[in-house]
Amino acid sequence: MEHMTTVSVQESADQDRKAPGRPRNAQADLDIIQAVFDLLGSGLSATALSIEAVAAKAGVGKATIYRRWPNKEALLVDAIATMKGPLPKPVGESVRDDLVMLVSAMRNKRMERYGKVTACLLPEMAKSPELRRIHQSVVEPRREVTRGVLRRGIETGELRADLDVELTLLMLSGPIFAQNVMQWSPLATDENFAEALVDAVLRGAAA
Repeated sequence: MEHMTTVSVQESADQDRKAPGRPRNAQADLDIIQAVFDLLGSGLSATALSIEAVAAKAGVGKATIYRRWPNKEALLVDAIATMKGPLPKPVGESVRDDLVMLVSAMRNKRMERYGKVTACLLPEMAKSPELRRIHQSVVEPRREVTRGVLRRGIETGELRADLDVELTLLMLSGPIFAQNVMQWSPLATDENFAEALVDAVLRGAAA
């Protein structure tokens, strides 16, 4: 199989047992996660994705993957989290500045690169409550960061007291998702996208 090493799963497992407690190989982690992206980006469904296929694509034994992730679900969680990147940390001085930072973190070249993978996951998420749960477990902490900024804006008087936080969150995230995954509006410019989107939303949300 493609990129498969000559080391068998049993041999790989034996090698792992010979060095208990050794640090994880960061490059192997990256190779495995990248293999997930490559397989999903090629059109393979999340349901059809298997540990065997990931191992073959990454050029590692299955035991190497199972040492890091107990099952495919855990591997998918880490893959999606890797796509999203580190959890952003608002500065807290200005609601507008924090929202621009959050939108910029979601709308960048890095996220565009993973848009094809996300597009392949969408039909699966529509059919699979389990995959939706996996995706939600990754994105919900990020949504909560944005909710915190909006709630703070209400408390400080920067935003309307009657602001619908969930609807405002949706208004901010929807255009980002549409552009990252589908390039929904090819005429929309990337220049100052975050500032333009935030200002458009704030025209209705500001106190």
